[in-house]
Amino acid sequence: MSFSRRNFLAGAAAAGAAPLLPRVSHAGPRAFALTAAPAAASLVGSDWPETRVWAYNGAVPGPELRMQQGETLRLTAGNRLDQPTTIHWHGVRLPIAMDGVPELSQDPIPPGGDFTYEFRAVDAGTFWYHPHVNSTEQQGRGLSGALIVEETAPIKVDREVTWVLDDWLLRDTAQIDDRFGHPMQLSHGGRLGNTVTVNGAIPGDFAVRAGERIRLRLINVANARTFALDFAGLKPQIVALDGQPVRPHGPPGGRVVIAAAQRADLVIDMAGSPGERVIVTDSYYQRQTYEFLTIAYDGGAPLRDSPLDAPIALPANPVPEPALDDAAQRERVTLQGGAMSRAMPADAGRFIEQGQFWFLNGLPDKGRGREPLIAVKRGRTCVVTLVNETGWEHPMHLHGHSFRLLSRNGRPNMRGEWLDTVLVSPQETVEIAFVADNPGDWLFHCHILEHMAAGMSGIVRVA
Repeated sequence: MSFSRRNFLAGAAAAGAAPLLPRVSHAGPRAFALTAAPAAASLVGSDWPETRVWAYNGAVPGPELRMQQGETLRLTAGNRLDQPTTIHWHGVRLPIAMDGVPELSQDPIPPGGDFTYEFRAVDAGTFWYHPHVNSTEQQGRGLSGALIVEETAPIKVDREVTWVLDDWLLRDTAQIDDRFGHPMQLSHGGRLGNTVTVNGAIPGDFAVRAGERIRLRLINVANARTFALDFAGLKPQIVALDGQPVRPHGPPGGRVVIAAAQRADLVIDMAGSPGERVIVTDSYYQRQTYEFLTIAYDGGAPLRDSPLDAPIALPANPVPEPALDDAAQRERVTLQGGAMSRAMPADAGRFIEQGQFWFLNGLPDKGRGREPLIAVKRGRTCVVTLVNETGWEHPMHLHGHSFRLLSRNGRPNMRGEWLDTVLVSPQETVEIAFVADNPGDWLFHCHILEHMAAGMSGIVRVA
């Protein structure tokens, strides 16, 4: 299957303007409402039937929620699906009761029910929201959206844009393939789609003006897909990852790699000429490079002749710094299982019979009904070595905390980015560190949703 925006399924052209997200933002208390319910969306253009989806407030993705750092969000979540649901606020450091994980932090919201989430936004950054019940299907049918926490003193740009990246597994009727939880998806690379969208539609042209500076927030809400975006002759600067500021730098290897659940904030000076067209490509998967979208310069005079003379570094968030001394608690988490694995626990067979293909330290769903994967005293630094013995990549996500990325395969990571989701490649060893300052039982899992559903999750207990 070719993943070209010009070539959906049977080959019909479906290119259009890259849509902008509706924003929900207002002065005063940040009170919002989101209702999850069946809806229809024009994912692939007017030449095809609308796709039956599950959506927040009737939109795919859901509304972009905006607030300022330090403000409190109060949101009423309504469930009009025929199954329970929750909302998880991905990457947000919040109290455990607001984390949206059934069994650990709240009872699921029943069909017809409501639940109120309330928390203070301690960090500025690019975050997002999605269910944590039956995630493979609920997120795979469209339930996700952006949460943007603005800095009190934002950097100067001409325009700010959010791209919510997703992919969908569609039939030739433009309807979602409902074979969720297929053993092939669970045991291999997850549910990879055949149709990529930006803000809920197949992307076409993204209109820009020569000379303008854009802050571009990228959010990957796909079940499993990793994107690697090449902006051709442009020179994007990464200013934040997973909502946390980083020293501005160009993307390693020239591609912005963003795994499932990750975010990246870019600052891009549109240095082309009026009328020019620049093709952005996605080349992450071997022999599957495709045209992601086209940056289209209008024909007007440039906004300016040289890049905007203003700093682009973002102010740091108040994340506690790990103390990497002898007092730090050190843990090893081994990722095992999956198809074609040479490293399986001794008793893996009995779990595989139950549809559990993935393991952390020898067990699936470590901590649910068992001892936690990691138990750490509140306020202590925890250094975790992640060893991927599988043949597949895993974007590992820790709830309730941000962590420093210390090293890969024993080589120190000089940037030391703060992340909440780290991509661990096959046979790779990654070292992370965080201060366990947020009490509760926090989920730590692979954000390839099929891997999580098939066992690759555990509990980090902070007490």
